Amino acid sequence: MMMLETGKKTKKIFIKDIVRVVFVLWISYGLIWGVLIFSKAKEVSQSYKDTSSVDQFYSHQMGSDRAIIIDDPLDSGLARLKIIQDAKETLDISYFAIHSGESADLFFGALFEAADRGVQVNIILDGIFHGLKKDLRDVLYALIAHPNTNLKFYEPMNLWMPWTLNNRLHDKYIIADRKIVIIGGRNIGDQYFAPNGYEEAITNDRDIIIINTDMSEKSSVLFQLSEYFSLIWNHPYAKTRGNRILKNQYERGLKKGEELKNKFCNARDEHINFLKGDMDWLSLSMPTNKVTLIHNPVQRFSKEPWCWYEITQLMKNAKKTVFIQSPYVIPNSQIVEGFFNQEDIANIEVTLLTNSLGSTPNFPAYSGYMKYRKDIIDAGIRLYEYQGIDSIHAKAFVIDDDLTLIGSFNLDPRSAYLSTETMVVIHSIEVAQKFEEGINPYFINSLVVTPDYTYNIEEKEKEQDVSQIKKILITTLSYITRLFDYML
Repeated sequence: MMMLETGKKTKKIFIKDIVRVVFVLWISYGLIWGVLIFSKAKEVSQSYKDTSSVDQFYSHQMGSDRAIIIDDPLDSGLARLKIIQDAKETLDISYFAIHSGESADLFFGALFEAADRGVQVNIILDGIFHGLKKDLRDVLYALIAHPNTNLKFYEPMNLWMPWTLNNRLHDKYIIADRKIVIIGGRNIGDQYFAPNGYEEAITNDRDIIIINTDMSEKSSVLFQLSEYFSLIWNHPYAKTRGNRILKNQYERGLKKGEELKNKFCNARDEHINFLKGDMDWLSLSMPTNKVTLIHNPVQRFSKEPWCWYEITQLMKNAKKTVFIQSPYVIPNSQIVEGFFNQEDIANIEVTLLTNSLGSTPNFPAYSGYMKYRKDIIDAGIRLYEYQGIDSIHAKAFVIDDDLTLIGSFNLDPRSAYLSTETMVVIHSIEVAQKFEEGINPYFINSLVVTPDYTYNIEEKEKEQDVSQIKKILITTLSYITRLFDYML
């Protein structure tokens, strides 16, 4: 009997040892192929460099594309609804994240109303951060159930292939009928659009609407964006969930679709001046000489940093000034080395606007920024840190007084090497001037970091209060994230 009990104990110990070994192997596998594999950044290939030139972003003549900058959160949400409502044939939509709430409900209500009119709706979302779960689970069923809506997820979670976890879809745009696009840094959620009754912190961002006034003009950025959408949509990384859902899920989807359409119709009555009647986008728009799309390659592992390469080439070509706005700034060696020398910005004025410790909602990203904050000042860059009660999320660059870049690209290694990213490069004096007008309120609510890495004492009262817990958490994180800031 004793021998039997001893045998059972030995067997249990053996099983536990096997479990421990498997667990250690699994963690090691994930660490190597999900983290360490990204420590070596990929360089831009010579073949890509040979096809690139700063001249491609400029034109001496007026182009067919016209532009509207939208800074106001509510206007930005309504603009999306109006573009969807006015679509006649197709809607091609790409987003990183959708957050449940009023804005998401109206967004999907407008989509289902368009689909009922016969508009073909194609929507691709990031495969991990899409948000179509919990409160939005029935929206997923509604999208699958409707004959005119097609849904795909870019690189869904696959724990057997941990390197895919960092291949995220970060694009954010809506193309309607290949005639008009709204593109920028906003995801879909109440914090981005501040609908009526919303009282929480706002995530301030920026969008730009581009209208193609001549469909026969193939140089329009609308054709470039449509081609890029097709590349992503038809890529093997883009997966369908499948159209097979249970009967009760199908019925829940139909019910949710009707509910959201009714909600959208009520909102249309509430915002009658914006959503009902014709919107003359052209009268609100500004002329452009040229609008060009830049994007990252569709690759796994470390990507060739196409976006960052083009941006740095344009900045090095600046004659007088460069303005950068990014919610997250992590200029590690992968971002700087091979792209910039001190001499590249020696004769130009570089201004950078980002979040402060008080305004940032992203603790890991700010912890990465802390390491390089002094380096930014030492490089002679004029650094503004936003002190508002909310945060900034816009990603933009302005070169001299005539070139504006707006889109999804953050100034960090993740945008440079890991995610899909899209930016539109607009050659237009009018657009650059309008951008400056919109950015001024942020400067008013920001503080300049002085050469001794502090704020001017006479402006100290503007500094945002920061809780001790937030300070401790971010400072502690900074010692951890510096080990793998190439993933931030």
